[in-house]
Amino acid sequence: MQFAYKGVKGKLVSRSLRGGKALSVLLCAALLTSCAGGNSSETTTSDTPTGTRLPPTAFPMPPVTAFNNAQATTRGWRMLDGRRATLADYAGYVVVLDFYATWCGPCRAEAPHLVALQRRYGSEGLHIVGLNVGGADDRFQIPQFVEQYGIQYRLGFPDPEMADLFLSDDTTIPQSFVFDRRGRLIKRFIGFSASKPAELERIVQTALAAGDDQ
Repeated sequence: MQFAYKGVKGKLVSRSLRGGKALSVLLCAALLTSCAGGNSSETTTSDTPTGTRLPPTAFPMPPVTAFNNAQATTRGWRMLDGRRATLADYAGYVVVLDFYATWCGPCRAEAPHLVALQRRYGSEGLHIVGLNVGGADDRFQIPQFVEQYGIQYRLGFPDPEMADLFLSDDTTIPQSFVFDRRGRLIKRFIGFSASKPAELERIVQTALAAGDDQ
């Protein structure tokens, strides 16, 4: 399976560079370089853009279409235990959908922050769902990923139609989508940055405090 890292100059580097030195340099660059955050309704830029992009062969995407919030609530995923779920199942909760892969350096850097966020606000109505888009081979790495980072939030695999809707315009991962208690998208983050954890927590706090009448 192929994938590429997107460096600070926007160049894509193939995962097929499997040499020890080349791979080490790529992984270090991915982990040490911060990523940029994005928003569906407003554009925000912070830190230095970087990220990991999915290759077309790993998760084929259709032509870009406008994000449809109504469709988003009906798109679904399969949990690790085989149960199916959709955003509609989480009505009344604040939801963070995080698209990731275990081999993605920025995704791994983000994981501890998501763990802490779920632990801190789960009792107040927050649900984080990690959706793996790393390809068929990556599924076997999830148990080790869970153990390494102590992940307790839900994990699953998005249906192709869901991945198409959420990622067709930009396949950079991680990507986090924040929905309020009424199922409305209120923030989209593309990539990971040093400022993202604090901003994500602030948005979650605001959504939780707003209740169902916002």
